Amino acid sequence: MKWLRRFFKHQEPHFVKGGRFEKLFPLFEATHSFLFGNSSVTKKGPHVRDNLDTKRYMIMVVVALLPCILFGIYNAGYHSHKAAGLDLGMLSVFMTGLRIVLPIFIVTFLVGGLWEVLFSILRKHEINEGFLVTGMLFPLTLPPTIPLWMVAVGITFGVVIGKEVFGGTGRNFLNPALTGRAFLFFAYPAHMSGDAVWASLSLVKDKVADAFSGATPLAVASLTSPNQNITDELINAGYTLRDLFWGLIPGSIGETAVWACLLGAGLLILTGIGSWRTMAACVIGGWGMAWLFNSIAGSQTPPLFSLGPLWHLCMGGFVFGTVFMATDPVSSPSLPESQWIYGILIGAMTVLIRTINPAYPEGMMLAILIMNVFAPVIDHMLLQNRLRKRIPNVL
Repeated sequence: MKWLRRFFKHQEPHFVKGGRFEKLFPLFEATHSFLFGNSSVTKKGPHVRDNLDTKRYMIMVVVALLPCILFGIYNAGYHSHKAAGLDLGMLSVFMTGLRIVLPIFIVTFLVGGLWEVLFSILRKHEINEGFLVTGMLFPLTLPPTIPLWMVAVGITFGVVIGKEVFGGTGRNFLNPALTGRAFLFFAYPAHMSGDAVWASLSLVKDKVADAFSGATPLAVASLTSPNQNITDELINAGYTLRDLFWGLIPGSIGETAVWACLLGAGLLILTGIGSWRTMAACVIGGWGMAWLFNSIAGSQTPPLFSLGPLWHLCMGGFVFGTVFMATDPVSSPSLPESQWIYGILIGAMTVLIRTINPAYPEGMMLAILIMNVFAPVIDHMLLQNRLRKRIPNVL
């Protein structure tokens, strides 16, 4: 690698201020940083030494996402083969899933990366590593059948409107991946919800196999009639708690496997990257709200009122959103007390949206975005409360 380092050193004068390609310095710096690390380091004076820089922080989140990514690829291929009545061998299923999912990731990084580079050049600053995580999270929230042009539109909206208009990474108050996903959900609902969007049917020539069912657990729950037992309907549809935990069910690419999300949560907590307070608070809020609805459920209430707390936690994107979305350090509160309030409200609001308005069965997305807006307010109110308790004239 020494020859490559010498090559970059020889080309650097062309990209720094006054060079022929000065405007392309952000792209040069990003490539150099990706290959060799940050070239700007402190040399003397008191400073804190910490191995966890921004790049390592983002890479660790990507590592935590790997179980969800790999299982999401397999799950997409599994349901495609199941719909077509094809062989369910692990290797063939995984390769089919890779063919389905990989183009979504490629389009996300190409289009989203283009916007990142463009704004970095216009603002004359370095390309931030934040998009690395956004580019991984966004595809995992999408159905495997989404058209690629919608992927491009969604990531464009998420990066430009959700982040860059506010000044870029570190200044956005909304989660960019969820912003793009919410835009697609409201702009193209037919491609983001329903029975047909959760399994790629490109392998099906004549008809879908009789054993195939494309309804997600949340869809089954929201369509349950008032005179039916919602738990029995879920089990009859083939969705037990065991099935929800292992995740071999229809759903968004990376959100179905609870066990994969828990593996990522363990890594994020052990490395101090993800806030365990926010995660625990989301579970407490969701469990508490579900328990409250259970306590008032009756013959006149909608069936979702009687759905148990554990079912709510395992269904849809609750665990995925709790682990990877709610803990976003930019769009979530920074104070420990704020994280408890923030997480409890996200969990409670998720169950509230699912139960009261079945038209939006995946309440996690809306709950996190709503609380993103109020996160700075929560921090501000708690800080002001601390200041009022201080002794006058003492800092």
